[in-house]
Amino acid sequence: MVPSISDIIRETVSSGPGPRPIKPTRIHPLDQITVEEIDRACNIAKKNRPNQHLWIKVCTLREPPKALLAPYLEAERRGEQPARPARLADVLFFVLETKELVEVIVDIDKDEEVKSFLVKTHHAPIDREELGIAKGEVVKTTEYAAVVKELDLGNTEIVLQPWPYGADDIHDHPRRLFFILYHRNPKTNHPDSNHYAFPLPVTISWDLWEKKVTAVDWCYTGGEKDSFVKDTSARAGFTAGCQPGEYMPELRENKPRDDLKPLHVSQPEGVSFKVTGQLLEWQKWRFRLSFNYREGPVLHDVTYDGRPLFYRISLSEMHVPYADPRPLLNLRQVFDFGDIGLGRSANSLENGCDCLGVMHYMDTAEVDSKGTGRVVKNVVCIHEQDNGILWKHTNTPTGRAAVTRQRLLVVQTIITVGNYDYIFAWHFDQAGALHLESRATGILSTGPIDLGKKSIYGTVVSPGVLGTSHQHFINLRIDPSIDGHKNTIVQEDVVPMPFSEENSSGIAFTVEQTPITKSGFADANPLKGRSFKITNPNVINPVSMTPVSYKLVPHPSQLRLAHPDAMITSRAPFTQHHIWVTKYADGELFCAGQYTNQSNGKAGGVKEWTERGDNVENEDLVLWHTFGLTHVPRVEDFPVMPVETHTITLKPCNFFTENPAMDVPLSNQAFNKSTTVDLGSVDANQCCAGNGL
Repeated sequence: MVPSISDIIRETVSSGPGPRPIKPTRIHPLDQITVEEIDRACNIAKKNRPNQHLWIKVCTLREPPKALLAPYLEAERRGEQPARPARLADVLFFVLETKELVEVIVDIDKDEEVKSFLVKTHHAPIDREELGIAKGEVVKTTEYAAVVKELDLGNTEIVLQPWPYGADDIHDHPRRLFFILYHRNPKTNHPDSNHYAFPLPVTISWDLWEKKVTAVDWCYTGGEKDSFVKDTSARAGFTAGCQPGEYMPELRENKPRDDLKPLHVSQPEGVSFKVTGQLLEWQKWRFRLSFNYREGPVLHDVTYDGRPLFYRISLSEMHVPYADPRPLLNLRQVFDFGDIGLGRSANSLENGCDCLGVMHYMDTAEVDSKGTGRVVKNVVCIHEQDNGILWKHTNTPTGRAAVTRQRLLVVQTIITVGNYDYIFAWHFDQAGALHLESRATGILSTGPIDLGKKSIYGTVVSPGVLGTSHQHFINLRIDPSIDGHKNTIVQEDVVPMPFSEENSSGIAFTVEQTPITKSGFADANPLKGRSFKITNPNVINPVSMTPVSYKLVPHPSQLRLAHPDAMITSRAPFTQHHIWVTKYADGELFCAGQYTNQSNGKAGGVKEWTERGDNVENEDLVLWHTFGLTHVPRVEDFPVMPVETHTITLKPCNFFTENPAMDVPLSNQAFNKSTTVDLGSVDANQCCAGNGL
């Protein structure tokens, strides 16, 4: 007998005001790693190697396997205090004497190393310390001195922007990166001037182990007719025709607008959400929020009104390949999360600037190369915001209106990766839907182009400045638990019905359902209104008489444009389809594989996992959604790009027995306290006055 919704036992979810977090009585298995735990884990790794010098790359919490953690979370929701699984840390480091990359697992509870293994044929992610050291060493080389002499810039400061070294063949290469060179505004030489307005026609490649320049490549700077012709302009004084593109107000010639009035957000009675350690509760939502160096914010054990929805949701990867095929700028192929880290790139957010309103902030902990932990403040801001009307209806016979305003709980992180900035915000609404809003801003990765020329590889956004065309791919990993861990993904297409005796008027359409039974992939199709339901076939909605579900409408963004046989395609196969479905397996978190830095098609990832052909019908599965932006730059994207916004939604679909927001109080002036401003009346005799008809 298949149970209905009424058969599901719901927990009571407490909620209420309280901007100050409550300290939990004991550490939770999903609490993010602390500074003290980082220090202990790294000290154990170093103690076990007394004659070696280690460069610590990563120290992060290793989550318990689902077989242990899922029952723990279920017991916790029942109000029990189950035995906590072991608290483990992953420590990744280089042994400097041997240049070996080693990963160890440390049991923090027992202060002992439980596993160790060599990482072969892969490269570790890049960290800020080694980038800083590399910059300092490059400028001391004779090769750099020769470049500076040939550029003939006088006293203008050169800026080196480091890039992870992409791959264009299947061979293994030494650990390296390359620098794109720019210089400051020569009129001011100000450290905050926009150096991207002065791109220099040269790159420098650097071997991180040997600490030496491996190549100096002078860039192609030609236009549509001479793209692959070298030295189409003199190297000395190349940027003489470039113009300042400043964004800091004190460096711009035009003054900021002065007609913008303040807009304050006030909550005189406090916030409506509750924070207990890393447990958040708001408007029937309950979830845990963790934060790590790679994925940044991770949502765990997400429930609504006591019913489980998602075991774990995270941003799996972001990949930004550029479309200029000319060496060496063709190697701009960064995997922002795998090569560097979302969490590692997080800003420390500030009131009134990054976050507006009444805020609660979350800190995180990170490790340095010596294995010492430190606190990074305010990497997540949590707040409520008004989002317009939630629902409304006016009863036409009586003229009476019922209206409810929609409030959101926002969990936001902002990162800076080189030239780009990204805002990722989770929006929880009062009708049971969960939204991921991603915004891209920052500055274009610019390249040099001869004055007066155009390029097929991008847009000239300022004299001598080419904004190269590129794509942004983001992958969202969704580990569902829709009323339980046994779920099925169903593809739904809305299609017209043919003329028939029943459809003699030809107006009928219906929904075609295609369950995904084996691990594989699918694509968005807006022409068919395609969506993907995460269903639980074991729980039937008594109203619709269909399995309960949550629906994902995939973002129908353009997929990868690189040739199928290109190396970049094999490095990032997740960009070939919008939807991937795999059977759950511990440790399979990253769609492009664990080690993306200088990967050459051997890093594994979601494509490899789907090729197992696992059964994913009524199974513990994972849904992966790839979406993004094909960015052909505009002049209006420079000097700083206005935000480009994309939103992904997971919404209930025949999950409840009615609109779950029916108990949200009706809006009224006594509660909201809006005011009216008189900006002058309109003469009824004027043509723009209107008569209301």
